[in-house]
Amino acid sequence: MAARIRIGTCSWADDSLVKYWYPPGMRSGEERLRYYAQHFDTVEANSTYYRLPEESMVANWADRVPEGFVMHVKAFGMMTRHPVKADVLPPDLREGAPADERGRVDRPPRELRAEIFARFHAALEPLRTAGKLGGILLQFPSYIVCKPYSFEYLEWAKEQLRGDHMLVEFRHRSWLDEENRERVLAFLEELGATHVIVDAPKTEAKNLVPTIVALTSPIGYVRLHGRNAKTWNVRGKSAAERFDYLYSEEELREWTEPLEELAGAAEEVYVMFNNNGRSRAPDAPKGWVSQAPTNALMLRQILQEQGTPV
Repeated sequence: MAARIRIGTCSWADDSLVKYWYPPGMRSGEERLRYYAQHFDTVEANSTYYRLPEESMVANWADRVPEGFVMHVKAFGMMTRHPVKADVLPPDLREGAPADERGRVDRPPRELRAEIFARFHAALEPLRTAGKLGGILLQFPSYIVCKPYSFEYLEWAKEQLRGDHMLVEFRHRSWLDEENRERVLAFLEELGATHVIVDAPKTEAKNLVPTIVALTSPIGYVRLHGRNAKTWNVRGKSAAERFDYLYSEEELREWTEPLEELAGAAEEVYVMFNNNGRSRAPDAPKGWVSQAPTNALMLRQILQEQGTPV
């Protein structure tokens, strides 16, 4: 029996959703998450990338979504070797954190990273207890390349997650080029981690990995970043501009066959939209639509029409 495909977005609080998707007057985070959960049954928590979550906040999330809802959580930046400002760390950890001239934590010791992982894990307990915690998304930056130390770090990070499921997204082409692809996928399978399948601009840029539809665990996980090649590597462009893209129906239909194949082989399949801009739509109340939920609903309708369980 094929797995049911769950479709959602990579945040429920991006500006474009707040301005163009939620009903007018819906101002509180609680109202928005409850509204989101009426339309989708999965989401990524994105705010956890910028600072460690607090257990009280996670408990609110768990209370605001219904039974059967699955929330994936993006790892805090230090967990994926991104630079973070020392002032976003818990106060008791700031003093011992080595910082550079810009106030960023510079080459933190493994012991500090381990403590960060431990606090991140503890804060997610309300979702875990409620049975609503999905995977932990470890999205590695483009300067983390395929080399022995990186493999060792992945093994160590998997241990630090203490049983939570690990979703791994690479941002450097070396991981999935023809030379390394087979070895990397086999390594993730041995770890019991999920290879995150990426849809992004089709260029040869080093910070763009090819779209490799492959399972390394019982979970199939697809993230769609849009295909805006013009803004992807332009200096001075924001992340919002990089992911500013509305998929056409034809482009979404390209995914129907791969998703059916994944659903036939996996126990769970998730499709998450990370395009986070706005697009003109004359028929929309404000003249614009939020790209991620618009495309998520489009893909769901396409799959429903062809009889795919979603």
